[in-house]
Amino acid sequence: MVLQAWLASRGLIALVALLLAVYQGRSLADMIDQWDVEHFTNLALHGYLGRADGTLMAFFPGLPALFRLGLELGIPIYVSGVVISAICSYLAAVALARLGGPLAAVAWLFAPTAVFTIVPYTEALFCAAAFWAWERARRDRWATAALLAGVACTVRVSGLFLVGALAVMALTSAGPPDAVQRWRERGRRLLWLLLPTAVLAAFVGYLYSLTGSWTAWYTAQATGWARSMTLPWESFWNTVAATHPNPDHPLWPPVFVAEIVSMALGVLAIGWCLGRRLWAEASWVAVQVLAFSLSYWFMSVNRAILLWFPLWMMIGHLAGWRPGHPGARVIHRVVVGLAFAGSIVVMLVWSWLYFTGNWAS
Repeated sequence: MVLQAWLASRGLIALVALLLAVYQGRSLADMIDQWDVEHFTNLALHGYLGRADGTLMAFFPGLPALFRLGLELGIPIYVSGVVISAICSYLAAVALARLGGPLAAVAWLFAPTAVFTIVPYTEALFCAAAFWAWERARRDRWATAALLAGVACTVRVSGLFLVGALAVMALTSAGPPDAVQRWRERGRRLLWLLLPTAVLAAFVGYLYSLTGSWTAWYTAQATGWARSMTLPWESFWNTVAATHPNPDHPLWPPVFVAEIVSMALGVLAIGWCLGRRLWAEASWVAVQVLAFSLSYWFMSVNRAILLWFPLWMMIGHLAGWRPGHPGARVIHRVVVGLAFAGSIVVMLVWSWLYFTGNWAS
C-alpha cells in the first residue's frame, strides 16, 4: 500500500509539472528551481559567504553538501534534488508506516504540501532521517537513533527539536523495574544524544568562525524572513492581517489562511498525543508550534506539518477507525473518502502554486 501510494502521489505531482511544461513552454529545471532551491544552489556553489547579507546562514549544510557532490559528478541540482527527495520520501513513508500504520503513511504521501517532498527541499531528507531515528529509539536502538538524528541535525534546525523530543522519550520510556537500573538506562539513552548535539554545536561553531557571532543563524532568519521574536498573540494577528485581500499578490492570503489552519492542526495533534500519554510525540509537535508562534507571523507551517509524524499517526488512526453501528461505518467511510479526495485536490493545487513560482509557504 505504501509503495503504491508513493508511486501514485509522486506521479500526480510530476503530471502537474509536465502539463505546465507543455502548456507554458517552460523547462522542468525552471519550474523546479523555485524559492529556497535558489538559496541551496548558491550555498552549494559558493558556501556560506555566497551572499553579502549573510542570509545563506539560515540554512543547514546537509542538503547543499549533497548537491555539491552531485555537481562534482556532473549532475544538475534539479536532478539530484528530485532523486534525493523521491528516495527519501519513500524511506520516510516506510518509517511512518512502522510508527502509525500504512494509512498514516498514505495520508502523509498525499499531504496538501507533498510537493515539497519531491522537489529539492529539505523536508524529505529530514523526515527520512528523523522518522527512522524515532522508530529506532522506540525499539530501544539508541545508537542507530542517535546516528540518524545526527544526520537530521545537518539538514535543518528542526534537528534541535528532534534531540529535545528524543530526550523526553529517553526519560519517559519504560525501563527495568529497579529504580537504580532504570535511571542508569535513561542515562545511557541520554548519553547517545550527545552525538546529534555535537553536530549542532559544530554547525554553530563553524558559523561563529565565519562571522564572530554565536547567533549568526538566528540573525540570518530575522534578516531574510522576518523571524524576529514576537509574542504569540501578536504573531497570530500579524498572520490574520496577511489573510486580507492583497491586490499585488492575490494568491498570498489563502496560503496564510492555511498557515493558521496548520497551526490549529498542530495543537490538535498535541492534544491527541497527550490523551494517549505519548509525551515525547507531544513534545515534538509542541516545541515546533511554540517556535512558529514566536515568529513575526506564522510562516512555513504548511511545510512543517510534513515533519509532524504524530499528526499523520492521528489521521491514520481516525481513518482506520471502525464504528460499531453499520450506518456510522458508512458515514465514516464517506467522510474519509471525501477528506482523502480533498487532500489530493489541494496537493495538486499546491503543486501548481510551487511550479508556477507563486508563494507556496
